[in-house]
Amino acid sequence: MLIHGIGQEQESADALEARWIPALAGGLRVAEHPGLADRLWRDHRPGDDSCRMVFYGDLFLAKGRMGQGQTIDDLLPEQQELALVLAAEWLRRAEERAADEADRDEAYRRFASLDPDAPGHQGVRAGGRPVLNGLARLRWFAPAGMAFAQTFANRALAQVTRYLTEEAVREDVQRRIAEHVGPETVAVIGHSLGSVAAFQAAHRVREGLPLLMTLGSPLGLRTLVYDRLPEAKTIPPRVGRWANFADRDDLVAAVPDLRTLFADPYGVLESDWTFDNGAEPHRAESYLGKKQTGAALGAVLV
Repeated sequence: MLIHGIGQEQESADALEARWIPALAGGLRVAEHPGLADRLWRDHRPGDDSCRMVFYGDLFLAKGRMGQGQTIDDLLPEQQELALVLAAEWLRRAEERAADEADRDEAYRRFASLDPDAPGHQGVRAGGRPVLNGLARLRWFAPAGMAFAQTFANRALAQVTRYLTEEAVREDVQRRIAEHVGPETVAVIGHSLGSVAAFQAAHRVREGLPLLMTLGSPLGLRTLVYDRLPEAKTIPPRVGRWANFADRDDLVAAVPDLRTLFADPYGVLESDWTFDNGAEPHRAESYLGKKQTGAALGAVLV
């Protein structure tokens, strides 16, 4: 089972499956599981093994606006505050970890303006637009140009904030996940915000779940994500293996190694893997096509 991340409100389950499943089959193939890859995807069509996408992007469409995605302006004031804190956190991560030197310099300048000791500082909320503009200027956010980056960053922040602060949204996502989970489910794979949903769903499963896989996960973002999880900060009790993968340049994956954050007495969590996904470090298909991803999935499919 697959669970997508932020910024997919204009997609559909079928469209995402058509991109994710071939990438996942490619990961199986490079991990030397060609038979399993064929069972998943062969001759440009799905194979014998069922692999379904849980879609929830439609929950973040703005009502009455002809399919437009929600933005920070659609949030309540307290939610806007949280969204801008998250934006500032992404800037800080870019200052520390962005592979591109220009991104690090830009993030430093923008983040410095939020320093309470800096002249003219007005606080995160008052400086909201400069924070968003700073994100949009990062090449990490702007592979398709600044106009797209501004829209994507704004809507991504709104989606993460709504999921974290609105129980009704979380429960709707979890209901959709539960519709696809059964005793035959061997793996749940979540990307980005979908990894948070996958972790929460894994705590609810009643049958054993051989594999939980999280990709580009923000679960380690302490104040904004980790501390807001209603679930225990432990390995989901019915999960046999939890494989967490992160690209060091992926700003969403706030803490690439999650092992210090989740109680794991039996060594279920493997989180010391770091990838190089090239110019788009957060791209789901780049994670799915890696040998390590294929090896983890192959181990529960054989």
